[in-house]
Amino acid sequence: MGETRVDLYHLLEDLRDAYPGSLEETILTEIVANSLDSGADRIAFTTDGATATLTVTDNGRGMQRRDLARYHDIAASSKTRGEGIGFAGVGIKLALLLCEEVVTETRRGKTHVATRWHLASRHRAPWKWIEPPDAVAERGTAVRLRQANALSPLLDAGFIETAVRRHFEPLFDARFDELLATHYPRGVTFSVNGTALVRRVDAAGEEAPIAIRLAHKRKPSALGYLARSPYPLPEDRRGVAVSTYGKIIKRGWDWLGVTPQTPERCGGLIEAPGLASTLTLNKADFIRTGPRGAAYLAYRKAAQEAVTQQLAAWGDARDADESAHRRVARPVERDLERVLVDLAADFPLLAALVERRTGGQRKLPMGSGAGETEARGLVAAAIAKASGSAEPGSPVPPETTDAGDSGSPPGESAPPPAVDRDSPPGPLLPDGRGPRRPGRYGLAIQFESRPDDIELGRLIESTVWVNEAHPAYRRAVESRSEGYHVALAVALALAPLAVTPPEEHGFVTSFLAAWGELLGRPPGSRRRAPRPVPPGRR
Repeated sequence: MGETRVDLYHLLEDLRDAYPGSLEETILTEIVANSLDSGADRIAFTTDGATATLTVTDNGRGMQRRDLARYHDIAASSKTRGEGIGFAGVGIKLALLLCEEVVTETRRGKTHVATRWHLASRHRAPWKWIEPPDAVAERGTAVRLRQANALSPLLDAGFIETAVRRHFEPLFDARFDELLATHYPRGVTFSVNGTALVRRVDAAGEEAPIAIRLAHKRKPSALGYLARSPYPLPEDRRGVAVSTYGKIIKRGWDWLGVTPQTPERCGGLIEAPGLASTLTLNKADFIRTGPRGAAYLAYRKAAQEAVTQQLAAWGDARDADESAHRRVARPVERDLERVLVDLAADFPLLAALVERRTGGQRKLPMGSGAGETEARGLVAAAIAKASGSAEPGSPVPPETTDAGDSGSPPGESAPPPAVDRDSPPGPLLPDGRGPRRPGRYGLAIQFESRPDDIELGRLIESTVWVNEAHPAYRRAVESRSEGYHVALAVALALAPLAVTPPEEHGFVTSFLAAWGELLGRPPGSRRRAPRPVPPGRR
């Protein structure tokens, strides 16, 4: 009889590659995230150059003896999904790649235990119980990392402070205290080598507050700000960051799908605690499919509207008529709405691209008949749960799914949403009252130049970016067939999302056929018969 063996070193390398930043930043970020998940409100970093050690101490709940034993298992966790921002203690496990040893001490009630852990070979990471070094006073957990490299950035106090401030910016900004008070009632303080990190706001020029309300709530579900500087911002400050429970998950303009005229001079931050339930397993991105994905899309669309309105007020929103690109893209986008309706039954994964438009979308293309009703209920429940507006087990009316959608492609100004006069100032989402309109599908088209890319286009969030530097596009412009080229680029970009690789050719064929059938068909009409399901999807 054989047994399964695990190449631990290779597995840890794969975990490391799942994060965009450096390994040292990932280790710091994950250690802090797990301390916050344990209820800590004080986190201290202590470096010692003589022994090449970094010690991180918190005053969280600590662990029982059996929990500390499980803590050494890869991917083992006692956390409930959607209630934290740390990933199964992965920060400590990744530290095995850099450290000669990892000492973990924890105190909870009468339990006070400690272990020593190290990576002995590619397949073995032994640990043993040791006497606690008394780094924890009353309760909490302390982790001591002994570096293999005496010049490691983890021994640099400046590096530690910069990384913590960048990844947990909302915890240093008093403007988010009220929103985060439910999760951190006593706030959170950090110190490095005994010096407390002062809370401050780095003014980047002109700033404007952003408030997002979902499900008709008076209290904002998300808060943030948009900043504009007269000078180019540093790379790590450009674009809008989105965070949950104080931890920044993504930053930039791609995730938002909105780009100002001067993207290098604009930045901002939006804190949305409700998005914790939509985080992926490694807490480094958001789920975009199913009920959790619908909740994420609701927050994202609300953020799009708020940011677009503020950019328009500053005169920094992109003009819809500033280039011929938009004149080409607009008719194709309108046709795409109808194509997605036609193909949704055969390719259900296209439902991930659904956006809600002002006026209230009442139906998502997630099936037909009874399944369609069930899908609407799932999405309604997801949005209500994410915003905390529904009691457990209570039904959610369809109207609560209307998170608002301007229907404008990224870069175009959205019409101002209806404002509730009884609510505090700030952008509110449409309440769905008024005439109903057909559901709109928010797939947008943008253009970019990537001379070294052989692809016609790529899908980012709900935007297809067409490569205008591709020779085929230049030929299409010369022959005045940009519309067909854009449709083909969209089909190729959507194929990996809609089907598995062997079925991509069939999807592209079905997409172009549905797009061609729109010629001469009255708007709002449906195809007479369902399209045959491609082979392999029955």
